[in-house]
Amino acid sequence: MTQAIRIIGIDPGLRHTGWGIVTAEGTRLSYVADGTIKSDATSLLSDRLMQLHEKLSEVVSGYEPDEAAVEETFVNKDARATLKLGQARGIAMLVPAQAGLRVAEYAPNLVKKTVVGAGHADKHQIQAMVKILLPKCTPNSADSADALAIAICHAQHRGPASLAAALKAAG
Repeated sequence: MTQAIRIIGIDPGLRHTGWGIVTAEGTRLSYVADGTIKSDATSLLSDRLMQLHEKLSEVVSGYEPDEAAVEETFVNKDARATLKLGQARGIAMLVPAQAGLRVAEYAPNLVKKTVVGAGHADKHQIQAMVKILLPKCTPNSADSADALAIAICHAQHRGPASLAAALKAAG
């Protein structure tokens, strides 16, 4: 019998950080929860990062996931925005790591390809497929739908990633 694993997917962002939690038991996925953390846009950057840290810490301690997955940052034309996204992503990786979780990272195109079947799917396609794959969920935002998609991607790819990490640690 396969053990159930609770996975948190995190879609990092300074304004909105989406989170979604699924349980994977073999190939069966079950929806647990999702949400969006919003930072106060009028606050200093350091305060906004602290808000993300505090709220994401509450989610992780409240739902007690076994593993975490975070979307990798894509570089856009605005270097300043990319840097801020990278700082929010650092918080998204730090919080589960502080809770003792292994944090996997996935490229946006892999997440889209895993969930939708195409690496260049739009947000509406992702939301529609997340609802099909997790029938009991109604994501509260595009960000939380993306986070659920990241968790689904991790559920599909965690076996090979877990094996590779174990082999690397043993070597």
